[in-house]
Amino acid sequence: MSTSRVITWEVSESKGLETAWIEFDGDALRARGRAVGTTPEPYWISYALDTTDGFVTRRLLVEAATAHGTRMLDLRHDGEGRWTTNGERVPQVDGALDCDLGLCPLTNTMPVLRHGLHRAPGEREFLMAWVAVPELTVEPSRQTYAHLGPGLVRFASADFRSDLVVDADGCVVDYPGLAARLTAA
Repeated sequence: MSTSRVITWEVSESKGLETAWIEFDGDALRARGRAVGTTPEPYWISYALDTTDGFVTRRLLVEAATAHGTRMLDLRHDGEGRWTTNGERVPQVDGALDCDLGLCPLTNTMPVLRHGLHRAPGEREFLMAWVAVPELTVEPSRQTYAHLGPGLVRFASADFRSDLVVDADGCVVDYPGLAARLTAA
């Protein structure tokens, strides 16, 4: 069964806003979004995210614009653990299943849903293909997600920790220090 959502977040970390149009189809999702921020410098991004079954990232296409010009990123996962950016291999993120678009609360959804961490006990560590915004560079990021209670998931990476409030679809409602939902439809 396919369902659609539109969510807008106030992104305090970037002093901006993000809106995502999300389609859930079984255990896959497609999304497109736009964000504008003023920190670390004024920027806007536009992105399209596509996952395979199991909410594993297939492709993240991002365009970022700043006063210095426009950048494009085409991040692809081959389904066997290998990644490319704009056609070039990125071996440092091999083995990752997910992308994590910086300053974007939507990309926390995939690992939460894949393991049902918004509903049931568990803790998982992930290697993520983390995308810096607005630079659009890709780096490895070790992250841990742990179920704290229904709709409450702890996110940790290095020495950073935040307890995320998520809805029944695994989408962020409140990410203290990063973003808070303004609307949902």
